[in-house]
Amino acid sequence: MTKYEELQDYLISNQSTWLVTGVAGFIGSNLLEKLLTLNQKIVGLDNFETGYQANIDEAINDAERFTGKSLRSNFKFIKGDISELKDCQKACSGVDYVLHQAALGSVPRSIDNPINTNRANVDGFLNILVSSKDAKVKRFVYAASSSTYGDHPDLPKVEDKIGNTLSPYSVTKLVNELYASVFAKTYGFKAIGLRYFNVFGKRQDPNGDYAAVIPKWVLAILNKEELFINGDGETSRDFCYINNTVQVNLLAATTNNSDATDQVYNVAYGDSTSLNELHQIIESGLMQRIEGLEKKDPVYRDFRIGDVRHSLADINKAKSLINYKPSHNINEGLNEALDWYVKSLSKQR
Repeated sequence: MTKYEELQDYLISNQSTWLVTGVAGFIGSNLLEKLLTLNQKIVGLDNFETGYQANIDEAINDAERFTGKSLRSNFKFIKGDISELKDCQKACSGVDYVLHQAALGSVPRSIDNPINTNRANVDGFLNILVSSKDAKVKRFVYAASSSTYGDHPDLPKVEDKIGNTLSPYSVTKLVNELYASVFAKTYGFKAIGLRYFNVFGKRQDPNGDYAAVIPKWVLAILNKEELFINGDGETSRDFCYINNTVQVNLLAATTNNSDATDQVYNVAYGDSTSLNELHQIIESGLMQRIEGLEKKDPVYRDFRIGDVRHSLADINKAKSLINYKPSHNINEGLNEALDWYVKSLSKQR
């Protein structure tokens, strides 16, 4: 039995209260679903700027379907904004663990509007960090980002080696790490940062200018539209299935290892996939699921400003200090995710 399996057994019999910020988003709603299945109480905070009520509803319904129990009473939703201190204070009251996911993601979005990105990702982060400290929560876990590595050339990426930041978004995520470190030294409030690499899975939004690549490509293929690849397609990423991301959040929040706190960890699978390879996997998976789909060559266009060429994570630190053991590689993750994408995105066609 893995440490994560042991933790799940423990949580089912030991109820705590968790705050999930950004609960209506992709990662936040998956955390909500998992925590509900584990008999936990959850407070959710969201302003619906990039999240959806439908994500919350689906997470609750899926958890109830999985457990066969009514779980809605274990969830309390607060419509609020992390950029408002009073909303953060309200959300943190009486909470044991904080999983801070709320942010304005996307490198291009931050380039288009750095002020909004800073307000959410820096001002909002400080508000929730202060509120968590004042509420004396047991653990504060926050979503950091692999964009922090910037132009550092080494592969795989190791946590203590970062380069120059390449976008306003990556600046905000680096500031989060700096604030967390200062709070540990100044107040003894030791947080854990999770540097997400390219997370994918169900409830990931395919729409809009800043949509992530996997759901965006799935929708394009389903609609028989042109599929665009930035650059030559040999740009590579370490794609991380959502179940792996949920796992590491729960392990980080509950670890008893004193050496594991006041740290940042890579959250990935530890393998790289080029965009050309990703396209082939997605197209093949969809053709197996939908009769009549035909192969269509992607359209290559200019590289995107602010993007790094290659990204690959060293996950040994998370393995050794918080017992992280990713359960899904990209093929296994997409095999599960494509079923959801086909069912959900077909409604948007």
